[in-house]
Order: sequence, then C-alpha cells, then structure tokens
Amino acid sequence: MATTTLTDTKSFIEAQFPVSKVSKESYKERKSLNQTLTGLGKWWGRKPLIMIRAALTGLLMPPSDDPKRDREIFLKIMTMDEDGLWKRMRESDRNIRYKDAFELLTEEERMRLFDLDEVEGGKAIHHCIDADGRDEKKEMKQEIQRLAFSRLSYDEKLSYADRPEQIDGPSDEAWGEINDHLDTEAHSLSELVQELGERQFGHAPRVGDAFCGGGSVPFEAARLGCEAYGADLNPVAALLTWASLNIVGGGEKVAERVREAQKQVYTAVDEQITEWGIEHNEKGWRADAYLYCTETECPECGVDVPMAPSWVIGKRTNTVAQLEMDEEKGRFDINIQKGVSKADIEAADEAGTVQNDRLQCPACGRATPMKMIRGDERAKSGVPQGLRKWVNEDIAPRPDDTFQERLYCVRWVENYTDENGEEKTRRRYRAVTDSDRKREEKVLRILEERFDEWQEKGYIPSRRIEPGNKTDEPIRTRGWTHWHHLFNPRQLLTLGLYQQKANKLSTTAEERVGNLLELGRLADTKGIGGRILRWNSHSSKEGHATIFSNQALNTLFNHCHRTLFSTSPDFEFETEEAPNGMSVARDARSVTEDCDIWITDPPYANAVNYHELSEFFLAWYEGSLEQLFPKWYTDSKRALAVTGDEEDFRRDMVASYRNLAEHMPEDGAQIVMFTHQDASVWADLALIMWAAGLRVSAAWTIATETDSALKQGNYVQGTVLLVLRKRTGDDTAFTDQLKVQVEDEVRDQLDAMRALDEDEEEPSFGDTDYQLAAYAAALRVLTQYGSVEEWDIERELSRSRSNGEQSPIEDIIEEAVQVAADHLIPQNFDSFQWKTLAPSERLYLKGLELEKHGEYRTGAYQELARGFGVREYKPLYASSRANKTRFKSASEFGTKQLGDEGFEGSHVRHALFAVHEAREQDDAQAGRLWLRNELPDYWGNRKKLIEILGYLASMESVAEHWEEDAKAARLVAGAVENDHA
Repeated sequence: MATTTLTDTKSFIEAQFPVSKVSKESYKERKSLNQTLTGLGKWWGRKPLIMIRAALTGLLMPPSDDPKRDREIFLKIMTMDEDGLWKRMRESDRNIRYKDAFELLTEEERMRLFDLDEVEGGKAIHHCIDADGRDEKKEMKQEIQRLAFSRLSYDEKLSYADRPEQIDGPSDEAWGEINDHLDTEAHSLSELVQELGERQFGHAPRVGDAFCGGGSVPFEAARLGCEAYGADLNPVAALLTWASLNIVGGGEKVAERVREAQKQVYTAVDEQITEWGIEHNEKGWRADAYLYCTETECPECGVDVPMAPSWVIGKRTNTVAQLEMDEEKGRFDINIQKGVSKADIEAADEAGTVQNDRLQCPACGRATPMKMIRGDERAKSGVPQGLRKWVNEDIAPRPDDTFQERLYCVRWVENYTDENGEEKTRRRYRAVTDSDRKREEKVLRILEERFDEWQEKGYIPSRRIEPGNKTDEPIRTRGWTHWHHLFNPRQLLTLGLYQQKANKLSTTAEERVGNLLELGRLADTKGIGGRILRWNSHSSKEGHATIFSNQALNTLFNHCHRTLFSTSPDFEFETEEAPNGMSVARDARSVTEDCDIWITDPPYANAVNYHELSEFFLAWYEGSLEQLFPKWYTDSKRALAVTGDEEDFRRDMVASYRNLAEHMPEDGAQIVMFTHQDASVWADLALIMWAAGLRVSAAWTIATETDSALKQGNYVQGTVLLVLRKRTGDDTAFTDQLKVQVEDEVRDQLDAMRALDEDEEEPSFGDTDYQLAAYAAALRVLTQYGSVEEWDIERELSRSRSNGEQSPIEDIIEEAVQVAADHLIPQNFDSFQWKTLAPSERLYLKGLELEKHGEYRTGAYQELARGFGVREYKPLYASSRANKTRFKSASEFGTKQLGDEGFEGSHVRHALFAVHEAREQDDAQAGRLWLRNELPDYWGNRKKLIEILGYLASMESVAEHWEEDAKAARLVAGAVENDHA
C-alpha cells in the first residue's frame, strides 16, 4: 500500500516549513522585554506569537507544484523575506552605523557613496545637489543602509528589525506577488486569512485552543481575522486569555481606560497608606523596601538566631547586615553597615546562619539540621512530630511557634535639594528602630480590624492550601495551611487595600479584569507580596526577584516586601484590534464548540503543575471571578487536571483529543505543540493521537526557549509542532509491512528536506530537524492505519511498562531514527565508506558534524546516539556540560581508550591515534607507520582511512582545539594516500 508522501498534502506546513527562520523569530520574541501578552500576568510556557502565526498561516496556505516558490511566498507573508525584513528595519528606527556599513560595501560602492578623502576611514557621505536642486544626500543614506542591510546574515538583520507583529504586514509590492501566486485579492494578513479560510471551509476560519494557557493561540488567531475560541480547565488561564482578547485585543481606547483605572487605584491606595502613617519615618522619608528574616531558638544554647543564608543586603552599594550578641536579651541585634570593604562583603556572604539546610548558630557555633528544628522526624513511639499547623485566623506567628518573623532592615527614600537647587532622591538602608517596630505593630492592628470583613468580601484570600506535589512544601516547612499565610501582615494589608479600592473604582469588565491582573503582578513580579519573595542582593539594582523564579513554591528564611510607592501601574503593551474571540473556563473533554482548526499545547503529565501553582493567583482572584464570570467556576479543578501516572495521562489525553476531533470538520486540522526528550514521549503521543482518531501528517521543531541563568542545563530548547488530520481509513497493517513503509518514508522525507535546503544560503533545517523528520515519518505511516494486526492499542494505552521496556511503537520509531542516521551521511564523506563504518564510528563523526554546525546541546548528541543504537558513548565526550557538549579531539583522546574491541579498536580510533602520533613526533610518517603496523588489513582499509582522516582535517576551521590536530590529519591522509606496498 502506498504511504503518505510530501506531495500528498493539503497545506504548506505539511509539505515544508522554514524551521530556521521561524525559530530565530521565535527566539527574538522570547528575548524581548516588551512581549505582547506577558505583561498581562504570569503563565508558564506561553508560546511565541510568531510561531502561532506561522503555524496557522502554514495550515491555511495551499501548496503548489513549485515548492521553492511556495516558500518564497510564505516568507513574504510572514515578512521574513528580504523585502519584509527591510520594511521591519525601516519601521524600527534603528540604523546601521556608517562605520559598519562602510565595511560591508564594495570598493565601487564606497567610492560612489562616500567622500574617501574628506574623513579618514571614509565615513563622510557625498553631499550632492542634482540638476533640479534636489538634495541627494538623504537618498544616498537610504541606499547605504539598504546595501549594508542586504549583506548581513539573517541573525544580524533581526537585531535591526522590528518583530513581524509590530508592523502592518507585507509591502504593497509583496502583496502583488502573494495574490498572484495564491490567486487571492488580499491587502492585509486578516484579509488573506479570511479569504483562504472561505476557500477551504466556506467561512472565516474558526480556530480553537482547548488548553489555552496564557492565550497565545486565541489572541493571534483573532488578530489574524479568525473567529477564535479559547478554553482551559484552569480559570486563571481562562482569565488571561479573556484579557488578551478583550484588553490587548480591544484596541488602544480600551487599554487606555484600563491604564487610567489602575492609576486611580494606585493613587487611592497611596493616599490611604500615607494617611495611616505606616511607611513614613520621623524625618519624612518614605520606605520603598522592607527586609524580613525568620528567627528560631538554637536547640543547643537557647539563643534566638536570626535566619538567612547570607547577610549581604546590597553588593553594589556594599551594604551588609552584621549580627551582634546582646547578652542581656539573649538574642542578636542586627546592625546595617554601608560602604564596607570587599572582604566584609565576602564575610557577610559566608556568615549566613542557614547553611546546607542546617541552622548554624553564631553564639555556640553548633549546627542543627533543619528537619530536627521543624520536628520532621518521627518519635520512637511513632507519634508524628512537626510544626504547628496555622489556622485561618493566623496572620503572624504565635509567640510559642518554632519560627518567628523579624524585620531587620528598611530601605528609605530621602527627598533632598542638591547644591544646584534641584529636587532629588536617594535611597538609604537603615537598621530597624523602635519606631519601625511600632509601625509594624500598627500594620498588624489595622489588618486585624479588617481581616474578617476583607476575607468575607474576597479582598484577601481565605482558601486552604490543598496538599500536592508543589504545595506540600509550605505546609511541611512552615505549617502554613491557607494561601494568605504566604503573605506577611504588611503585604496582606497592601494587597487587600488594592482589591478594595479596585472594586470601588473600576466600572467596566475590562477595568476590573485589568486591576485584578495588576493585583497578581503586584503579588508576583512587582515585589509587593509573599513570604516566599526573595531579595536579590547581588543584582545591580538591589531589588526583589519574582515569586515564580522557578516552577515551585519555595519557602525562604528571609524575604522582602516592596511598597506600592516603589512601583507604578506600567501596564504597557502593544494593542491590536482582535474582536472575534471568546474565552471560557472548561475542560477539553467537555468542549462543545466546533472549530475548523485546533492548535493546542497540552500539559505533559507533571512537567508543570499548573493546577497547583496557579492557585497562588486564584486565591486572590476567586471573589472577583464569581462576580465577573458567573458561569465560570473558581477552583483549579485539580481532580480533572491532565496529570498523574502514565496510564491516567494517556487516558485523559485520548478523551481530550477524541473530543476535539469530534468537534472538527472532515477537512479540518490540528497542531499539537509539545517538547520532546526521547522516543517514549513520541510513542505515547502516537498512541494517544491514534486512539483519538487522528493521523500525523507532519512535524517540525521550532527553537522557542531562551538562555537564562535559570536555564543553564541541558533543557529541551525546542517546541515540536505535530500536524494532524482526521484518520479516514480503517485499514489494518502488519508490523513487517510497517517497517518497510517507514523506511521508505524516512528516506523520502529526508531527501525532500535536503532538496529544499540546497538552494538556501541559510539552511532551514539543522541536524536535529532531520532526526525529528524520522520520528514524524514513522508516525505518519503508523497513524494512517486503523489498526495493526499484532498490536492491541487499547492494552498499550492502559498498561504501565516496567523500566527499560519498550512499546512496539517505540521499536518502530527507533528503527526509523536508525534509518535516518544511516541515510544522513556527513557532507563530502564517501557514501560507500560510510556504510562500512561501525555505529560508534558513525556516531563520533556525526558528533563532529554537530560541532561544525555550532550544536552543543547534550540532547542533540543523545539523539544521535539513540539513532545509531549506541548505548555507551560517554567516553567520547570532551565535555558534557550544559550547552557546551562536544566530542574529544585526537589530542584529547591521546593514548587513552585504545584497544581491540568496539570504538577503542575501530578504524576511526586508530586514525585519531595516528593524528596524535604525528603531532607528538612532528612527523606525518609516524602516523602512517602506526596505521600500517598496528591496524589489521591496513591495505584493504586504506581508502576508508583516507576518507576518515580527510574528514578530521575538515575540522581545522571549526574550533581552536581542533586546529593543530586537523592540520596533522591532513598530512597523515596525504602520507597514507601516497603509501606503497
């Protein structure tokens, strides 16, 4: 039976996809500080809008019999072609410096456009007046910019260009070419999308996302002119999606009303706090930051010990806290010193009283494990010991609690007049005074007076913390049982007051939602809230971090509070009219809306505990949500979340995607986005989509993850776009038949991709993309059948596999990857000789090819090893550090790992040692003699050795650690080639 091939496709994305360019655009968006939707509030794993735009456009655009022209037109639509990039640069107001532009021009262009004699280096532009009196200098400047820009690489162009979403689309000239190729009459992206949708579905496309999260898919679909539908089991996600459609997508007038409403609330809160007198000292200074620490009694000596892992307050300002024992009180005073020496900073950093999860008492010098202080251990009688569990009424520790709370530093803002009479401000760190302590007591008293009323009205949380994978920690390590326990009195008072004023001053739904989301930002990213908010003493700004600097609810021994005075309602974002969208809180398994296209990013088991982490925000939102959206529920629906063990996960996912397939027309399509680590993930997805009645038609990987201090590990850096259609056939296949078809499909897929890349100056596909194509090809063949004779799909879905056990689908996928590994021969390597190499040898040489292409992720090397079926490859690594992974050079191998079996006895290893010998003795003949004397059947394998040595020589320009080895390899290759019996 014929398999699905690249030509049997319905859309551009099922035939090809410019992976490299879309990846670079996605990366640029993720790095940007002004992303369109992130300003609304925290959500984990928002997908880049440009990726959604590209995927949706790729699904709607039909392929022709001219793949190259299809790609050109697609890039024009996306403004990723030369003309589009130039337009994006012009609208960005960023120019190439003339000094840099000069270097990019030809000699003739320099002479024509620059006055080479006037300024050294040729930086002066000719100033000419034509016959009509027109000043040509402006035109020359434009020409210089255009010529220089055209000489830049794609990455360099992006540094000067706006993002595609920041301009109004392709130029008029580009629209002419687009319409001519697609037989359309569009002059905007929304017109094109609607026209293509009407041609395919009979109406403007209806695009849905049943796991809408932060709202990327519904927002971008609505912005492109689709009718958008967003649903999520989690009401926090539904709220963010509603805001993306109705506030960001409501246009500038709506956004401005929301901003004005937020300013009014800020002003009202500030006036009330000022009236209470809880943030001003006797000098009239206003506090902008409060630093708190936990305090506990040392079980060894009975002294109350302030707890912090470090006593550095500000590295930039050289400010530290120093503990001084007060013998009379039996506790430590905490003094604040500014302008200390570097040695004092280092000492304060090392003087932390919490080290390696132990209390390090500075009074007696003894260390006590924290679990003993908390009472985690069970007594011999079996009675559980532990911290007192707080009750709802608790807003501060009780006097007999294990952990107390202590304010130890305040940063004040002083207004002063300088010597020129100008009004200025400066910040001052100060130790806590009796007056400060009285103000803390006043805060507690004011909160206690309002606590019951504010909880009843939903201004502050009353929700319990449900135990869970991430929510167990605050319960176990602090005894906090309700969400408001994560906030100290000053934080609760500020946030509760914000809620009260927002409810009073907001009039429209958009204003209320905007203020509700601002409350979430205050609690998380803007520093108002949380006993789990870290003070970043080592940053240049000396300020707060965010609550969710990682995907956990980590309790801290010291925390901070930024005042509302220290921030502002900076609810700034690019607005766009996106009127055709709706958002609801609903389970994917119960969605009843019909959509032509579903684009989803489902949770993968417990990768991110959205349902638990989002309860941090839901605790604050629930009172307002009940009023704003009476048809929504106000809990996270943990019991229904797609999580848990693998059987539950598969079952829930099948139910979700079967439901979406049923609410999709026969000619509809789906794109499932996910991150992947290994074949078992793909096997699970194949089973899920197969059982849901869907078949895979294509798959592409887009690089979406940015580098950051929190991601210096071997993380998955790409998002897989899995394209699916309804399975219409019900044929049965046999395993042997599948293997043959998969093998053919893999080769066809790789050859087609290579053909598309041949004419590109900057290839669209990287090494890992070709491997991914093998996964996709296998799934494409598998999922076109209704069943496989020897397999019980329902059984595979429901059963758990023991460690190391593979499903039959995994076997098929791994064979597909091995076919790809065999088929993807390194450039300029003889195909016949390649096939004679052992798997470990091919792995090593392909690893060098990864290094040539600048690929240093461990995952890429692991994928290679899996493809070649090599299980033991760690000895090949010169480095396996995150994002610095590579294989050893000849010199790095040296005399080690040389033997008679496996890679140690292979032709590649002998060639590497020959290079090492040639370098050591500075004589290519030494390498030749090693091979001739030590390698069995030297003469029969001479051509293979020449090929291997030639490939090693090609590493000369790749990296410094290969430079001398590569030169030696070239000389040894010549010596072997000229050798005679």
